[in-house]
Formats: sequence, structure tokens, C-alpha cells
Amino acid sequence: MTTEYQTRPSLEDFQSAAERLKNAVRRTPLLRTRHLRRPLHPGLQIKLECLQVTGAFKARGASNALLLLPDEAVQRGVITASGGNHGEALAYAAWARGVPSVIYLPESAPPHKAERVRAWKGEAVITGAVWDDANEAALARARAEGLTYVHAFADPAVIAGQGTVAVEILKQDSGCSAMVVPIGGGGLIAGMAAAAKALKPDIRIIGVEPTGAPTLKESLAAGAVVTLPQVTSRAGTLSPRRSENINLRIVQDCVDDIVLVTDDEMKEAARWLWFEMGIAAELSGAAAVAAVMTGRVSCPDDLSLAAVVSGSGTDGVD
Repeated sequence: MTTEYQTRPSLEDFQSAAERLKNAVRRTPLLRTRHLRRPLHPGLQIKLECLQVTGAFKARGASNALLLLPDEAVQRGVITASGGNHGEALAYAAWARGVPSVIYLPESAPPHKAERVRAWKGEAVITGAVWDDANEAALARARAEGLTYVHAFADPAVIAGQGTVAVEILKQDSGCSAMVVPIGGGGLIAGMAAAAKALKPDIRIIGVEPTGAPTLKESLAAGAVVTLPQVTSRAGTLSPRRSENINLRIVQDCVDDIVLVTDDEMKEAARWLWFEMGIAAELSGAAAVAAVMTGRVSCPDDLSLAAVVSGSGTDGVD
């Protein structure tokens, strides 16, 4: 564990993280989707975390974790495993603090993810079929070399950093009635749900997973963390085989529903984002919009909802 938090983050922790991060990451736009050829919902707003530094919300959690670590821990070097976006984010955060980073990526990660890790002066190591395999290798190297491991989604400091997305949304639109949030391992949904419910208890939080990687939906149904036998989605950053207890507990307490979308539906949503909004989002980045587009998330027309778009790229529109 990389932080002072002993339990799941509190509202004070989220607010402290927002203050800590104000000079480390960007405050991203909340864009209304008005005057379009093909509108999805009159109250839909898009939180553009694809414009975040490194192209995803992950910069928030990684930066918060490293800013909380003592110098001795970071000077040894930091290490993680990632489907791509957390790895880029940790490499960025390490670069900003002037320390070395090692990022393990699965073979399923797009090649440009490793290139971008290296652009932030990180060491990129490709191993294993999926994130879970890369994570085992990263943990083994951390133990062998004394590197400081930062979990992609189950570290409370990472969760607190991700929760600042919700804090920002409610500052930008205090009347927001629902947030639609993509789910990978569960760091973003846990952070946003806990922060949003602390600030506005009646807000609805809906998570979105791929049909080929329903990690937290299956865990909710079982009442315990489930390890999927396989993942079949092409959205690698949304496709770990398991989450962790801290994420599941927060989701059980704070998330109203989890819906599933197919890869083809995410691709259609990515094309909509490009054609209608000029936004280049990778497949996983369009998951929340896909849930609205397909009607799996509905909201009365006179209420506003915010969908998180995170993960810049062109694989969704190719």
C-alpha cells in the first residue's frame, strides 16, 4: 500500500487529493452534447478525461499515489502492471517526480502504449496474455529488486485520485443527476461512486463493462470477488480477469447498477464521438457513451447525466 489511507477514502481524502493534484493534472472539460446531427440525450454531458495528461483519468490516481509516497520509497523506483493507461500514467508521474519507473504490459496491449511509456522515460516490459499475468510478473520483480509497487486500481491513494473526476463534475454541474462510468479493475468506479455519493447522496452511479469482461458484475452477483475464466473483449484496459475486495466493497455500497456493452457497440459509440464531437477515443474510452447510445442507461430528458470518456486513441474509429 502506497498511502496513509487505512480504509476506503473519505470525502476529506477526495478533497485533499483534488487540492494535491491541482498542479499535477488537468481539470478536464464537461462538454454538453447539444446541436448535433444525432443527439443521444438532451441532458447528456461528456467528461473529457481523454484530454487528461497521458490521455486518461489514470494520471489522477497515479500522481496522487506518488505524491503521497515518501522520498525513500520513490527513489528506489516504482513499478506496476497495466493494460496501458495506468502504465502511461505512472510513467508520467514518475517522470514528473524525477524517479525511474517500470511498467509491465500484457501482450494484448496496443504497441503504442509501450511507446508512450518509453516516451515518459519508463521501462516497458511486455509479458503475459492479459493484465493479471503481467501483474504477477511485476509483483515478482518488485520483490526481487525492492521496487515500490503501485496497484492499478486497488490502492486507496489511486482510488482517491480517480474520485476527483466526480468532485470536478459536481463543481462543473451541481445539478448532475447521474454519472456513467467505465469499469476496468474498478478504481475509477470506486473512487467516483464514493466521492459522488458523499457529496450528493441521491445521485445515480452506473458502471459499464464489456460483455467479454464482466468482472465486477459477476462479482456483485456472487457477493465476492470472482476471477473470470477468460476475457474476450478487445477493450484491453477494461478487461482484467478479477477486481479486488476494496473495489468490490465500494461498488456494493455506492453503485446503483452495472450494465454491459459489446465491443461493436463501443466501436459505434467511438465513431459517434469522432463524427459528432471530433473526439478520438479508444474502444474502452467510448464505453460509457455506448451505454447511453444503446438505451441501457436511461435518464429523464429534463435531468442531466455525465458520461466519462477516457482513453484517447483511434482504435475505436479504425
